[in-house]
Amino acid sequence: MEERIVAELRSLRARPAPATLLPAVLERVGLADRYWREESAVGPLFVAFSERGISAVVPALRGEAAFEREHFERFHRRVYAGLPPRGTAQAVARRLAGDRRARVRFDLRGCGEFQRAVLEKALEIPLGEVRPYGWVAREIGRPQAVRAVGSALGGNPVPLLVPCHRVVRTDGSLGEYALGSSAKRLLLEGEGVDVLELERLARCGERFVGSDTTHVYCLPSCVHARRISGSHRVAFSNARAAALAEYRPCRHCRPAPAA
Repeated sequence: MEERIVAELRSLRARPAPATLLPAVLERVGLADRYWREESAVGPLFVAFSERGISAVVPALRGEAAFEREHFERFHRRVYAGLPPRGTAQAVARRLAGDRRARVRFDLRGCGEFQRAVLEKALEIPLGEVRPYGWVAREIGRPQAVRAVGSALGGNPVPLLVPCHRVVRTDGSLGEYALGSSAKRLLLEGEGVDVLELERLARCGERFVGSDTTHVYCLPSCVHARRISGSHRVAFSNARAAALAEYRPCRHCRPAPAA
């Protein structure tokens, strides 16, 4: 009997381990992610995930091998093709389509406290609206960290799902985007943002729009600003000018700290 057991154990040692064993073990101990391919308005994406949530969103233009290599270089975790947990792919597809009610968890282990705060604030920007970098900096309590906000958004590991494309320059112009300026324009236009009007206002130096009936001023893309008819629109170059005209900031878009 003992000899038979020993023989069986030796035979196990001679057999190669299943190809799925290493990925499963690495994933279980947090040293590997899985990914799937997802379609979006800007083309196909690779969406990586772990047990904690979505860990990366990357354009699928360069193929699987390049994505797997670059994922390891950035996060120091291997990534393998695999099916997402039940409901995750549907939630991601809904979020990509603009449904903010779709609940998506994120794995942001590689992000510091400041970057997490920036990304969480970007999540609050409504579909069809934009906010300047300075707005994000002020909202997280770091009003002088405008450049740092730009860097944090530029390193967003989960673009599109965390809508960093909705953050623009202080003057209202679109600015840069990790997936390219044309993708940023396409995404914003698809969400209903009047990009041409934003660019016109930026060229004219008009940063805020007020209503002479309510004496409230907003950021130009604010849902309330879009309801102001032409005859009642008042443009302001800065918050001080609006305050001197006795206009108060909108509570929805919060263009400046409320008095």
